[in-house]
Amino acid sequence: MLAVVLLTTVLFSCTTKQTAINKLERFSYELRDNGQYYTVKDWENAAEKFTDIRQKINKYDYSAADRKYIGELEGKCAGYVYEGVKGKVKNMGSELNGILEGLLNIIQR
Repeated sequence: MLAVVLLTTVLFSCTTKQTAINKLERFSYELRDNGQYYTVKDWENAAEKFTDIRQKINKYDYSAADRKYIGELEGKCAGYVYEGVKGKVKNMGSELNGILEGLLNIIQR
């Protein structure tokens, strides 16, 4: 019985750790595919979603390889944010600029 509990705990823990990485990966795809069409509200939602994903990731210890991959995904997100808003900041106002600064600050942590 103890072995079953331990095995379940280990499997659930690994799945949860990987789930957080998978969410970041899917989020990067979302930014890549749709970021150029985002409104200020969409960017606000993206900032909240990214913050939630980062909080989940920060709950776990990852291997060096996993940390490297997480960093690559975050770098891609930053690039997609830049691509999605370049040229739009002037038109969308300082609110969007603040949202973007917040997103980039989270990525740099």
